Amino acid sequence: MENYIKRTAKVMFGLVLYSVGLLFSINANIGLAPWDAFGIGVSNLTGISYGNVSILTGIIILFSVVLLKEKIGIGTVLNTVLIGIFVDILLSLNILPKMTNFFAGLLVMVIGQVIVSFASYFYISPGMGCGPRDTLMVALGKRFPTVPIGAIRGLIEGTVLIIGFLLGAKVGIGTVIAVFGISFIMQTTFKYLKFDIKAVVHESLFDSLKNFKVIFAKS
Repeated sequence: MENYIKRTAKVMFGLVLYSVGLLFSINANIGLAPWDAFGIGVSNLTGISYGNVSILTGIIILFSVVLLKEKIGIGTVLNTVLIGIFVDILLSLNILPKMTNFFAGLLVMVIGQVIVSFASYFYISPGMGCGPRDTLMVALGKRFPTVPIGAIRGLIEGTVLIIGFLLGAKVGIGTVIAVFGISFIMQTTFKYLKFDIKAVVHESLFDSLKNFKVIFAKS
């Protein structure tokens, strides 16, 4: 039980940190990452908050992932629900105003990407499941094994970016940084932390529930 508490706490810290990174990326105001552009675009169209759009999108993706028979974990579910809530709270607090200067926005965008990279380590390393968007990418990669995973990711993010742009979301240099810069920043961060993401074995939601049942039965 103590092990699960520590792992869950690490996941939760990672999700809060990830939300802070998203706040920085959004308020950099020099262009949005693909999924952020999609969320802001749908929010502009419907009036639903960005966070709630993120939650609804994540739930739809979760159902798709389950239909594709990909494993999801507790971390996947927490990611789906909590990041949207956390981002809405942070946006409502107005602790970071939107940047009006390009260079300030560029700095804030890069800081946001670094925060997201560290956050990814914290919520992925406990092995309790990736976020729904990453899980969808993996599921489609298994369904289409001859297609490079980079192409699948590019197709997914390219599609949501176009939808977000058509719905009025801001696309600019920040979008380029988010698409191409995040790979370098994340790789550098993981190298600094000595974290091998490929070595993580994720526990499914059902396995976690079974283990909880055994733990409570013994207590």
